[in-house]
Amino acid sequence: VQLQASGGGLVQAGGSLRLSCAASGRTFSSFAMGWFRQAPGKEREFVASIGRSASRRYYANSVKGRFTISRDDVKTTVYLQMNSLKPEDTAVYYCAAGSSPDRLSVLYDYWGQGTLVTVSS
Repeated sequence: VQLQASGGGLVQAGGSLRLSCAASGRTFSSFAMGWFRQAPGKEREFVASIGRSASRRYYANSVKGRFTISRDDVKTTVYLQMNSLKPEDTAVYYCAAGSSPDRLSVLYDYWGQGTLVTVSS
């Protein structure tokens, strides 16, 4: 499956962005999806994930209550709605596809190219 992330940009603290990750190729509905991020000089970290049925959703503690992950199997797209953004949310955000909504990046098989989110204070 090929993944294309979009929606990043520059936003002020307290603002919102919605990231999208469009999938093509193999059946989108058969994959769990995840969002990860990597800030400059830091390791890639888990942000959120969603299972194939969308009934299972997981969030990093740092974004819980502010970010919402969702999926549209008809549009073969996964979204990350980000509200109340903070400067520490600044990072390149990556979407990934795998067999289960894991927190570990090594368990995902396919990755998008990343989209940059910059939150100014």
